[in-house]
Amino acid sequence: MNVKDKKVLVVGSGISGIAAVALLKRAGAHPMLFDSNEKLAREEMEKRLSEPGSAECFCGRMPQDAAETVELVVLSPGVPCDLPFVEQFKQRGVPVIGEIELAYLHEKGKIVAITGTNGKTTTTTLVGEIMRAYFDSVFVVGNIGKPYTGEVLHTTPESVTVAEISSFQLETVNTFRPFVSAILNITPDHLNRHHSMENYVAVKESVTKNQTKEDTCVLNYEDKYLHEFAEKCPARVVFFSSGRKLSDGFYLEGDFICRGEEGKEERILNIHEDMRLVGLCNVENVMAALAIAESMGVPREISLAVIRDFKAVEHRIEFVAEKGGVLYYNDSKGTNPDAAIQGIRAMVRPTVLIGGGYDKDSEYDEWIEAFDGKVKCLVLLGQTREKIAECAGRHGFVNIKMADTFKEAFDLCVETAAGGDAVLLSPACASWGMFKNYEERGRIFKEYVNALKE
Repeated sequence: MNVKDKKVLVVGSGISGIAAVALLKRAGAHPMLFDSNEKLAREEMEKRLSEPGSAECFCGRMPQDAAETVELVVLSPGVPCDLPFVEQFKQRGVPVIGEIELAYLHEKGKIVAITGTNGKTTTTTLVGEIMRAYFDSVFVVGNIGKPYTGEVLHTTPESVTVAEISSFQLETVNTFRPFVSAILNITPDHLNRHHSMENYVAVKESVTKNQTKEDTCVLNYEDKYLHEFAEKCPARVVFFSSGRKLSDGFYLEGDFICRGEEGKEERILNIHEDMRLVGLCNVENVMAALAIAESMGVPREISLAVIRDFKAVEHRIEFVAEKGGVLYYNDSKGTNPDAAIQGIRAMVRPTVLIGGGYDKDSEYDEWIEAFDGKVKCLVLLGQTREKIAECAGRHGFVNIKMADTFKEAFDLCVETAAGGDAVLLSPACASWGMFKNYEERGRIFKEYVNALKE
């Protein structure tokens, strides 16, 4: 698709939208930028542009005469593609794509695309470090916080792009074709956006839709959706498993990650001696990274050297400090029940847990069941606190404290935790409504912890 001289409407003025405008301008298009936020001033939108005057800006409502000139629409990830505003363009036959697809149209190198409900950021970061240790030109982009459109013009036929891809971003890809894709797991999340689990599963699996047997897809053998999907996956499949020995694939046996191939078994690393990451979820992330690296032709010794030095990414079961004999962990990225389950499983001490936040229509039964005697007290706040408390009561967990603010929740944790305990921020909910994002929530938690006296 050639965008030169086309009038292209970018919807959403966040970092993805701004980067898309910059790319379109460089590609010779005539970009327009729209944001439905009526409280946002046009002047503020114009200040966000990387190049003054690079786009005509509209906020609140899009003038009909301007809308009728649009020849292509580029949606930011946060914009649902079934909005009436978007549907009007589809009905007129105007192509609607996303920021990922726009960038891919300009990609020159190989792409690794990593998706899944949980573990994307850790795996993407680790894979990015492995690729940088072997390839000269590597870009780490996508849902990890760096727009793909902002980097793609720097790619070359020899470069590697490692992209964290969310379900929101996958809704609007058409020709996007990774050389290696990975789907780490699929558990309920964002059902308020995707409307059903079937839709959510389908959009995750769509990362492979343009792949062929010349490409590779890394799948979690223990995920019921992905095990079934392997039969129809268009790419060559490489499995990893934390639950069983595989004749072909990466698997966990005792304390060792192993590689099974043609009936032979090779021990690769000891998860206690050769990894700084903790928790079974991170063992799975490392196995996925090893499978991706192997598929990209990276020598095993290079991958292992990076894994040995790799620390947890910020906000994902991140150790913050020990204060008064209590260990504090920031797992603010645990924004859904399944992710938060992994945080609990990583704890080896009696744990005071902060939960609650924005309601994404999640169910919390499995999360509560995962407490399994580890959680001594649950401190709840946010929109979901009553819903979670009611669910916990059904499962017999009653040691619950309610907070109106995040600071109050933190103070309750400090009062409740004794020496030898852990305090874990792993909310099982999104941060929207109280914070800009999970990063802000995690940073504030760490500020509170570091301000405590020894």
